[in-house]
Amino acid sequence: MAIDTLPRIAPLTTLTEDEQMLRDAAADFARGAIAPHIHEMDKAAELRKDIMDGCFEQGLMAIEIPEKYDGAGGSFFMSIVAIEEISRVDPAVGVFVDVHNTLVINAFNHWASDDIKQRYLPRLATDTVGAYALSEASSGSDAFSLKLRAVKKGDKWILNGHKLWITNGKEAGVFIVFANVSPEDGYKGITAFIVEPGMPGFSIGKKEDKLGIRASSTTELIFEDCEVPDVNVLGEVGKGYKIAIETLNEGRIGIGAQMVGIARGAFDAALTYAKERKQFGKTIGSFQGMQFELARLATEIELARLMVYQAARLKEAGQPFLKEAAMAKFYSSEVAERVASSAIEVFGGYGYVSEYPVEKFYRDAKIGKIYEGTTFMQLQTIAKLLG
Repeated sequence: MAIDTLPRIAPLTTLTEDEQMLRDAAADFARGAIAPHIHEMDKAAELRKDIMDGCFEQGLMAIEIPEKYDGAGGSFFMSIVAIEEISRVDPAVGVFVDVHNTLVINAFNHWASDDIKQRYLPRLATDTVGAYALSEASSGSDAFSLKLRAVKKGDKWILNGHKLWITNGKEAGVFIVFANVSPEDGYKGITAFIVEPGMPGFSIGKKEDKLGIRASSTTELIFEDCEVPDVNVLGEVGKGYKIAIETLNEGRIGIGAQMVGIARGAFDAALTYAKERKQFGKTIGSFQGMQFELARLATEIELARLMVYQAARLKEAGQPFLKEAAMAKFYSSEVAERVASSAIEVFGGYGYVSEYPVEKFYRDAKIGKIYEGTTFMQLQTIAKLLG
């Protein structure tokens, strides 16, 4: 292939005008509408309705939905920069936006029929939250050992079983649910269904009481002879594993963006405090040891950010990005936890109490090594792709 025919990838740190406008809008919304309510929502373990409504009003829930379905017609990279900016203020709202965009809407865009797009995308663009239901008690990293079963009965599918750890479970009006229609065929029987609250036999179970990202709901889903119309099969019967794999590969970049946001938020707080706090007659930021620590953290954040952006740009250019997505998710989650931990130490005793922001960033960071593929699974993926 001649050099001049290679796909063009925008410079990693250079944003287009539209990308910069969305970043600025997301940052303004986060600082103005979300920031005053962070601790209230964390304590209550619940997102405020006005903030969820604001996410829709700001267009943050419709970034990649085509304009003909009432969306913004934006890009995957635009979703990434929005998730990063929101997570810099509150990672719980960040993952609320992330799952809706990088998992649910991406799955609809790539796999839904025209009929399903017409029925669901306008709702997802304007007022309906999406959730993605793959995990079960016995299928975490072994994602395709699903126990949820689906049996065809006339023009309906009957689902029986449970899902666990479902982000946006409490708020969602549309769920993408993965079940096995042919267990004897293993992963080739996995099929994706679109389920809505109110469908017979479907209910929301326990809401988890979590360490971090507490305002983001994480719930159990219960299916007891749940009736799902045949027209609500997403993609093809037996192709659910492919939908899950491809969607999660993109979703990991979104989690990387969330982790970069966490790291930046914790670092911002630590840097500001280091310039204000005085000990021995001068600010603690004037001590060389503190300067070196802040310099190291800033460098690691920038590297994590570049890795996330690289994976996102490769995905948009239609180039292979699986290894880069795994690297970005792995490294950014390491950096987020490390930066948040160091930020607590910069604050000293104040860093350990909820009055200051860094202890929440530290709690929020931990999930990055667990969901949408654990650190061990990312390392396994990277190792397989080294050649």
